[in-house]
Amino acid sequence: MIRKLLVANRGEIARRIFATCRALGVTTVAVHSDADADAPFVAEADLAVRLPGNTPAETYLRIDLVLDAARRAGADAVHPGYGFLAENADFAAAVTDAGLTWVGPPAKAIAAMGDKMAAKALLADAGVPMLPTWTEADQVTGFPVLVKAAAGGGGRGMRVVRDAAGLAEAVAGARREAAAAFGDGTVFIERYVERGRHVEVQIFGDTHGTVVALGVRDCSIQRRHQKIVEEAPGVLPPEVRERLHEAAVAAGRAVDYVGAGTVEFLLAPNGEVHFLEMNTRLQVEHPVTEAVTGWDLVRLQLLVAEGEPLPLTATPPADGHAIEVRLCAEHPAQGFRPATGILHRFTIPGVAGEFTPTKGLRLDSGVVDGSAVSVHYDSMLAKLVAWAPTRAEAARALAGALARAELHGVATNRDLLVRVLRSREFGAAEADTSFLERHEEVFAPLLAADQLPLVALAAALAGAAGRRAAAPVLAGLPSGWRNVPAFPQVTRFAGPDGEIEVRYRLDRTGTLADWSVSPAAASTDQDGPAPDVVVVEAAPDRVVLDVDGTRRAFRVHRVGAEVFVDGPDGAASLTELPRFPLPTAELAAGSLLAPLPGAVTRVHVEVGQRVTAGDLLLTLEAMKLEHPVLAPTDGVVAELPVPAGGQVDTGAVLAVVTEEDPR
Repeated sequence: MIRKLLVANRGEIARRIFATCRALGVTTVAVHSDADADAPFVAEADLAVRLPGNTPAETYLRIDLVLDAARRAGADAVHPGYGFLAENADFAAAVTDAGLTWVGPPAKAIAAMGDKMAAKALLADAGVPMLPTWTEADQVTGFPVLVKAAAGGGGRGMRVVRDAAGLAEAVAGARREAAAAFGDGTVFIERYVERGRHVEVQIFGDTHGTVVALGVRDCSIQRRHQKIVEEAPGVLPPEVRERLHEAAVAAGRAVDYVGAGTVEFLLAPNGEVHFLEMNTRLQVEHPVTEAVTGWDLVRLQLLVAEGEPLPLTATPPADGHAIEVRLCAEHPAQGFRPATGILHRFTIPGVAGEFTPTKGLRLDSGVVDGSAVSVHYDSMLAKLVAWAPTRAEAARALAGALARAELHGVATNRDLLVRVLRSREFGAAEADTSFLERHEEVFAPLLAADQLPLVALAAALAGAAGRRAAAPVLAGLPSGWRNVPAFPQVTRFAGPDGEIEVRYRLDRTGTLADWSVSPAAASTDQDGPAPDVVVVEAAPDRVVLDVDGTRRAFRVHRVGAEVFVDGPDGAASLTELPRFPLPTAELAAGSLLAPLPGAVTRVHVEVGQRVTAGDLLLTLEAMKLEHPVLAPTDGVVAELPVPAGGQVDTGAVLAVVTEEDPR
């Protein structure tokens, strides 16, 4: 039996595995980089071993360091989680060669499925349906196509190409991204199916010859080919579901599969099923399968690794419906580029359980209040899962919990997820992989622009209440009391779309006499009359306003100059500006700044070169993704201060584009 398990991964999946281990009485061992030294998963492990360095290549991808950590901690088994080394056949072999129990499929099965081209050939012989596939650009016979990485997953390296002109650059870009993410730049090309649905089957095998399907998940809601919403069971005709189960089990038997795995398919609008790939690991979305089957998949992994037979031999019936969303640190207003920083507050109401099968709302999170979101790893913060007797109830509960969550300090994709869950097309189970491309409205923030003045007023009132509460003298006077009451109080904020100026006046009793909100640079107030507002309560952390006869409560959280406001219609982050700002250095006109720390991987232009708006200037790699830096206007490249390979911090000047050549 396994007594001491090392998890060769980080974040929420490490915490997820530790939770089952605690229930089974298995001692846990974490490995961690320097950047993760204070992470929750490290604190929760019974033992933790440092891997010196920060980047995955220095730490979590080092097989020698991970095995040495297992030896030093006295572990007798290794679980790879997902990502990093989870689908590395060499790692699986090294673990077993070291005399340790490997909690995963055999190295031979990983190798067979890890080479996606070889896997397609193998499974085609087993009768699994395939899409047309090519290994070289000059072999392609029709468009559109999808360029994919041969190793790894998670959408890394994927590019949709609609004509021959863009194929060469797409292949080159996919190779660079795949090499950076997986250490293998091999790519292939397959036919792209428009309006297809991405569905997958959870399978499990044991060492006694059993391979069973645990149901179908639908993962069609994707951005940049990365899943962000998953559900089980997938809403499918019974005959399609049965076909998927049969094809997935056939794939597992073709490689003598053992442990947890996922066989992924593309379901075409005409009902045809096409194999995409097989992931030889536990998937990010496994909690929805756990929710509707009741089985703890990590427990099953451990039992199978110990040589026990699976306790089930047929597909279990689905109980109710479960939907999962991936909550990620991303900037919605900046093309959803990854976000970094300190997560000052991470609170989601109504959570019934964490990390193991739960009825109701389940949270699998890699972060807590105060966690640092680093540039070194991917942007996923947590997975939130809702189970309910029906699909509609699960979607409503999940959207409601997300909308009420307090997520402060790091930008997230929360508003996008809520709008997707509340959309008509998702509610009707009609969404496909192009859903986000067709529905620009779901990218709008939950907080409408006409509600921002009330949020800013609440922030200003809470700030005044906080200063009043902290006042060393005359604390009994109303906030803003003056001998000349006609003079308003003024607070300026940096908001989501620029500066905001709040002006309000309290009478001698503390009652709000009048108020207005406007852009600080404007000479007029907001369009139309301000609504009639009565201040019901104004405390440093809570403001209640009666707006035209309807009470609205705002939760306010202040960290330094940052003010986070959560209200009934959405949330906003504001930064209070000083009354007398200090002078700052002025950037050269046309400066393009680094949006986050990273490395410049390629410089595509030269100083003095004329460019047009949208031209690719350079490529920045951060958080395991490539971020193109484009020319904002027509002009001439005046400066390129960072060479290829150079490291930059947030705000560093990457390039300067001017109207005329300064030389």
